[in-house]
Amino acid sequence: MNRQLPPAISAPVRRLWPRHRWLLLGLWLLVQAAFLLKFHGPHYANDSARYLGYATNLAQHGYYRLEPTEASLADDFQYVHNQRYILYPWYQSVWLRLHAGWWGIVLGQICISGLAAAALYGGVRRLAGGRRGAAALATGLFVVWPDVQQFNCYLLTESLFISLSVFSFWALVRVRGGGWRAWAVLAGCLLLTALVRPNGFVVAAAAGVAGLAALHAARRRLFWLLIGAGVLAAPLVVWWLNYQLVSFFIVETYVRGELMFATPVWAIHPSVPLLLPPAGIGQMSRVLYFAAHNPGFLARLMLGKLLVFFSSIKPYYSLAHKAMSVLVLWPLYYLAVRGTRRAAVWLPARAFLAAVPLLQAAIVMLTVDDYDVRFLAPVLPFVFVLAALQLSIIIHQLSTGQRHTPRIDN
Repeated sequence: MNRQLPPAISAPVRRLWPRHRWLLLGLWLLVQAAFLLKFHGPHYANDSARYLGYATNLAQHGYYRLEPTEASLADDFQYVHNQRYILYPWYQSVWLRLHAGWWGIVLGQICISGLAAAALYGGVRRLAGGRRGAAALATGLFVVWPDVQQFNCYLLTESLFISLSVFSFWALVRVRGGGWRAWAVLAGCLLLTALVRPNGFVVAAAAGVAGLAALHAARRRLFWLLIGAGVLAAPLVVWWLNYQLVSFFIVETYVRGELMFATPVWAIHPSVPLLLPPAGIGQMSRVLYFAAHNPGFLARLMLGKLLVFFSSIKPYYSLAHKAMSVLVLWPLYYLAVRGTRRAAVWLPARAFLAAVPLLQAAIVMLTVDDYDVRFLAPVLPFVFVLAALQLSIIIHQLSTGQRHTPRIDN
């Protein structure tokens, strides 16, 4: 017997559907206004001082210079660490030079986020062969999810990182039959995303995974040649990570057993003394030494960080916030996993959408999760897209009474 949506649900959807894009726009405007009211305008957070100091330096001198002070060693460390963040301080410095201040920075982030929402809608619709159901679902989730949209008001990298990541998805979908201009746009989006914050490279790496997925399906010999080249390049990767992580203290967080940075909450403690790496070696080399000599403890630590990361549950969250994660986000994870298996959806896009959250999770497992949702929020749009693709198929089957899966990659 065919199952269909009840008339109480299907009838309002049919009436509102012709205007769904205007409804999404109105909802987006309402959400932005609500967060501006909640934070009373631009929100100064824990890391805002570093970015604003960097941006002020750029606005005044045209480059980032180290100001001489008595605490030269601490300043030098902060200088090296801040240089990992390139694009966002430059973005802020533009508004500071225009004398628009914090309001200019935040309103610019809001406008860019709005364009990203439109790009998400267009990218999902293109990926779904012109069908608008999945596009509306993914964009609706992107617009209403508070852990994503709140960062438009923050003087942090998250808003710009999320928007540029979405633009990268939009650009990736367009390269299918799009010619060299589409490839150039994708390269530009990936470069900007990689420059906005240190782990921005995960989006470019996910695009690489998408390319490998396409090669595995069409040109196996070239695929395995690239895999072999990647294995041979492992020492070079370790050297690069040693340089990138020079201002991070990863092993120290391992010793403290932290699942969330700088807090003992939910920390994991070793049952036997840990063997620590010698001084004078790079950060990634220290991590490899620690892993080789404390494999059981590190495995427990990484599993704990993985669960905390994807759970979206933190100790200080309200009961309603935790319930939203369990009742809404966790089922979306399930739908997203099923969405990765939809052979009707273009394989490189599925590989890209799955790789971004997984690579971000790998970085969290290597380092440590933040005390808030700053590391999870940037990957949620990709979860929403996969879940929406799967959910739109389920809704289509319920609304039509059909049991077969429609092709959505025409």
